[in-house]
Amino acid sequence: MKLQELLKAINPLAIIGDADADITGVNIDSRKIDNGHLFVAMKGTQVDGHRFIPKAIAMGAKAILCEDVPEDRTEGVTYVQVTSTEDVVGKVATVFYGNPSKKLKLVGVTGTNGKTTVATLLYNMFRKMGHKCGLLSTVCNYIEDEAIPADHTTPDAVELNKLLARMVDAGCEYAFMECSSHAIAQKRIGGLSFTGGLFTNLSRDHLDYHKTFENYRNAKKKFFDDLPKSSFAITNADDKNGMVMVQNCKATVKTYSTRQMADFRARIIEMHFAGMYLNVDGHEVGVQFIGKFNVSNLLAVYGAARMLGKQPEDILIALSTLHSVSGRLEPIQSPEGVTAIVDYAHTPDALENVLNAIQEVDGKGHIITVCGAGGNRDKGKRPLMAQEAVKQSDRVIITSDNPRFEEPQDIIDDMLAGLNKQQMKKVISIADRREAIKTACMLAGKGDVVLVAGKGHENYQEIKGVKHHFDDKEVIREIFGIDSKTADASSRND
Repeated sequence: MKLQELLKAINPLAIIGDADADITGVNIDSRKIDNGHLFVAMKGTQVDGHRFIPKAIAMGAKAILCEDVPEDRTEGVTYVQVTSTEDVVGKVATVFYGNPSKKLKLVGVTGTNGKTTVATLLYNMFRKMGHKCGLLSTVCNYIEDEAIPADHTTPDAVELNKLLARMVDAGCEYAFMECSSHAIAQKRIGGLSFTGGLFTNLSRDHLDYHKTFENYRNAKKKFFDDLPKSSFAITNADDKNGMVMVQNCKATVKTYSTRQMADFRARIIEMHFAGMYLNVDGHEVGVQFIGKFNVSNLLAVYGAARMLGKQPEDILIALSTLHSVSGRLEPIQSPEGVTAIVDYAHTPDALENVLNAIQEVDGKGHIITVCGAGGNRDKGKRPLMAQEAVKQSDRVIITSDNPRFEEPQDIIDDMLAGLNKQQMKKVISIADRREAIKTACMLAGKGDVVLVAGKGHENYQEIKGVKHHFDDKEVIREIFGIDSKTADASSRND
């Protein structure tokens, strides 16, 4: 592709060199540069990509997209200057990969909790309905059956368009995508055309990056502000920020609720650990999920499917066959009658939701909660996590999560600082996560529930920059004396 064709969607300040240069690839990572590539020098949060321009040229870059043109320029290399590379990289990548988001129906899901569940369920549902689909999620990216591991909730703009182009080539009709606040703020989704957007809920998260709750909320809101008139926006009317999200939205706005009048409504008829019976828009349906927050997630899925043209009956039949996403309220039963629940809950709000769900179902046995908090992230939520755990649990064990570059005990101390003397009577701290889970399982008797929160689908602990294998589900099965291979095989066959 000619460079000038690649630049047609942006307004460069200057082009120094040959605008007719043939470009064979686009990259923001100098390590991935090959002959004929365009290197985009990004000013990131930690590293300035301008430092790597010489390396990119040495690797074969034919053109450089940058904010600051180097004084020492290389013969035969074209330099394209723009005000902000972050603003334009998505548009350039979209052009290079043939505008893939316009060739399929792309639906974005944003919010604090529930993004993975909603996006994954939509992907699974539409595949069950006979459509070829792609998924971009925290857990894994999928092009039909092909799994592509995910490093971030939302890949960078170049990688994203590359994945979407692969989906188009594979014949996908739909793509369902988590849109994180980081991705929106860093314009990783710039240049994409969305058929629809969904909002789940909003609570305190990622304040280490966004600094204030308002900045965090506005990042999510920008996603809806940018939706075109031709698309749809579905928002959670039960969340106090639900209508804020869509107040400047040009798209067709629909609402969902479990508590008030809305376009899509549902209520719980019955609930057990195996699932719930719901009334959705006047139809009864059995689903393999528990918890009021999951009713909201299922409603978001139902609403999106309706807006994508599916009939209510077909949607509900598909919903009844779907399973929970890995590590989201996932139950494991011991031979002695203890129920362990593994969940990704890593915010105070998510922990409250999970414990509410367990209380709603159980109500009789004791609840023993094992939880921690991530290192090098928002410290303000640590005491709040401990408070939420204590509020609805009979016993709490505070432990290590992903300490990253912090000392586990320092994180635990930050959590314990949020508790008074009375609350501390319920709490013990064990820094070793395996020992903490083992202790919780030993304290539990028949009919009790052990909630292991924070890591969910993750199968590692990140310590001092190194990821060590650690899987909460494996550890629990080992303690319960359940064969992991058998359990994994049966879950895959479900």
